[in-house]
Order: sequence, then C-alpha cells, then structure tokens
Amino acid sequence: MFEIRRYLPDDSPYLMQLHLAPMLHTGAYHGPGPWDDDLQDVPVAYLNSGGEFLIGVLDGVAVAMGAVRRLTDTQGEIKRMRVLPEFQGRGYGRAILAALEQFAVAAGMTTLILETGAVLVGAQQLYLSNGWVETQRGTVEGLPCIYFEKQLTSTVDGGQGTAG
Repeated sequence: MFEIRRYLPDDSPYLMQLHLAPMLHTGAYHGPGPWDDDLQDVPVAYLNSGGEFLIGVLDGVAVAMGAVRRLTDTQGEIKRMRVLPEFQGRGYGRAILAALEQFAVAAGMTTLILETGAVLVGAQQLYLSNGWVETQRGTVEGLPCIYFEKQLTSTVDGGQGTAG
C-alpha cells in the first residue's frame, strides 16, 4: 500500500538515492554540486521555514519524494519531485504533488512555481495535466529547463480543482 508521510530524520540515508536514480535514468543529472545541498539538511531547507517535504512509501520502502519551499507569505516552490524509475507511471508522483498542493493551500500560499528539465517529458505531462501552466523556458546550471506556475484556490481535490 502506498502512503505519504512527512520526512523523518531516518530518511536521510536514502534521500540521495531517491534524488539520483530518476535523474540518472533520464539523463538529467550532471554531477554533484551545491544544487544538492538542500538534501543534506531537509529541516533547515524546507521544514523550519514554513515548507514541507514528503516521502512516498510503498510496503515500507521509500519510492517517491517531493517538497514545497516557502518563498514569500503567498508563494511557494515545488522542489525535489522524484519517483524511482521502476515505480513511475503508477500515480505516486501525482499523489505527492496533490499532497504538496494541499499543504500549500493550508499554509496560505496562493501561487506555486517550479522548474523541471526539458528532457523530463513525464514530469511536464504530470504538471500540465494537473493545471500547471508553462511560463517560460531557460537554463539552470547549463541544462535546458521549463518553468511552470499554478494559481491555487482554497479547495484542493487531488490536484484537479486548484487552478484559479
């Protein structure tokens, strides 16, 4: 059974595997660097500043993760959306995204933004099918990326009714 729960300190040892496996699988990873520093201290990077970090667990094994980082009182940024390659296509990413959107609404955020790699077609489809709108294209650390935004309302029903 798939469950979503908040990050726990015991999750630290396998966060990099959850991060790297999907990135390596798609060719979107270009090596270690300061862009991975948030995974070294999740409480400081996300939880202590009004954000959230969720872990998706299937039969006791962490298979997915995602986070929202508070940028302002009303704006947040979706980060670290990952599903291990062998578990993709089962709705786990969609469930994590919906839970993060629900958290954002409850926390008073009205706008969410994110960026994803241009090679991550599955991620792009996930966001577009959940009411996200592409706002621009650019590069991050030399890799082509796509920026998305979503306006939130006070009712979230699994990600389908949150676009305002």
